[in-house]
Amino acid sequence: MVRELYVLRHGETEWNVEGRMQGALDSALTPRGRAQAQRQAEIFQSLDLEGADIFSSPQGRAIETAKIALAVHMPDLRTDDRLREIGVGAWAGRLRCDLEPYGEAGSSLALYENAPGGEGFARLALRCAAFLADLRKPAVIVTHGITSRMLRAIAMGGGIDDLAKMPCGQGVVYHIKNAVQKRLD
Repeated sequence: MVRELYVLRHGETEWNVEGRMQGALDSALTPRGRAQAQRQAEIFQSLDLEGADIFSSPQGRAIETAKIALAVHMPDLRTDDRLREIGVGAWAGRLRCDLEPYGEAGSSLALYENAPGGEGFARLALRCAAFLADLRKPAVIVTHGITSRMLRAIAMGGGIDDLAKMPCGQGVVYHIKNAVQKRLD
């Protein structure tokens, strides 16, 4: 059974604004992205994280967000490679608008599944499930858009078919307990 989770997506990045696929590549947080991380810090001020494990993706945009959102918890922060963003292979750094012919009408998620040399949802689901299975107590997780969706879908008893139903905001915290998700903002 999945323990209680607090899941954060990194703040807005320069490449988010440009509409670029990031995957394993990185770009810096924008001023808005830093403000979103600060908003997450404000949310955590009213929460008791005593005894929770604190994890982040090792990617720069997630670490930068964690440094702001979880500043007082940074000594306890551990990175875990399983929390990195889904690999997008040859499409890393490409503009989404240039890739629209490869997606499905109205679904940007298809770009992540169809990326040449990308990781795909099945492999992402395996690494997210393995991460969640290793948790022994409540956890705070700083990760990325698609990885956040997958983690939350699995934690709520679903999987790949539930990705499109998962909201994915920046500057918010998703709390999952007893397979129920609540958006904190």
